[in-house]
Amino acid sequence: MKRWYLYPFSLVYNLITTFRNIFYNLGIFKSTKFRTPIINVGNLSVGGSGKSPMVMYLADFLSKNYRTGVLSRGYGRVTKGYGIVNYDSHYKIVGDEAMQLFERYKNRFVIGVSEERVPGARKIIEDMELDVLVLDDAYQHRAIRAGLNILMTDYNDPYFKDFVLPAGDLRESRRNSKRAQIIMVSKCPPDLTDEKKQYFISRIRPRENQRVFFSSISYDEHIYSVDKKLPDNNLAYYDILLITGIANPKPLLQHLSRFSDRVKHLKFKDHHHFSDNDVKNILNEYKKMGEYRIILTTEKDYVRLKTFDYLRDLVFYWPINVNIDQHQEFNQIIMNYVRKN
Repeated sequence: MKRWYLYPFSLVYNLITTFRNIFYNLGIFKSTKFRTPIINVGNLSVGGSGKSPMVMYLADFLSKNYRTGVLSRGYGRVTKGYGIVNYDSHYKIVGDEAMQLFERYKNRFVIGVSEERVPGARKIIEDMELDVLVLDDAYQHRAIRAGLNILMTDYNDPYFKDFVLPAGDLRESRRNSKRAQIIMVSKCPPDLTDEKKQYFISRIRPRENQRVFFSSISYDEHIYSVDKKLPDNNLAYYDILLITGIANPKPLLQHLSRFSDRVKHLKFKDHHHFSDNDVKNILNEYKKMGEYRIILTTEKDYVRLKTFDYLRDLVFYWPINVNIDQHQEFNQIIMNYVRKN
């Protein structure tokens, strides 16, 4: 247990979320079902569990055959309401995750934001004439009844070892994993053994209608700036100032350690809005480094940092992708669901 002294409060929190789910199950709280197929990517815990790379994977995969949309809450933005991300958008208006999606894929699929999921989903589906919609981080938003739920859980911090808030990090009880049709164990090591997979499956105890998959994160072989790209093995020649504003930077640090041990890490909270003072501190740390130096960040942080003119030309980002074990079977489940609906 992570914070055992808060366990009494967890009992109260669990009771509240349990009754909420019961009311949805009984139809006391309304849950809207759409004729357009909706795939929901979410998790039980707070913090990063690999949702964003999975949303990217799904939207990229589906957009090759269908008019696809992604609807995000737009977490961290200073605005409210519904909006579509385009070339004039700014991360403060649409959120950094939606902006990151657009920066990578441009107009390959539609990206919308709305904190109210039902009217947002209705509007983006109808206005953009979508064939399929991917919902980002909406597992607890039961006002929409998605046809396919993908539950993400971090290999290093699986939900079956966790407890509900505030003693643990779960938003609701682990038994609510049964709402998912797919459970994706994310951020797995690349050399994951069959024995370890069976251990996870035995702890998850999937139902007959559930499939468990395993995925890992892979880093691009290059890092990118506004107008340059460098092979990742060139990092060995630099003093590196690493800037992160994500929930869990440990995988990035571990991967970076393969290339260099000359790393200074400035860690900020998830979705951090960088201020002028933050950037001044970053530049001061950068100036303290040797002649061959570089500022490195994540793809999500880059959409925020590049808005500062005096930092824009200095920052490189390192894109990531998701690799799914048995990806053909996973893809087939996704395609079968969309075709049938």
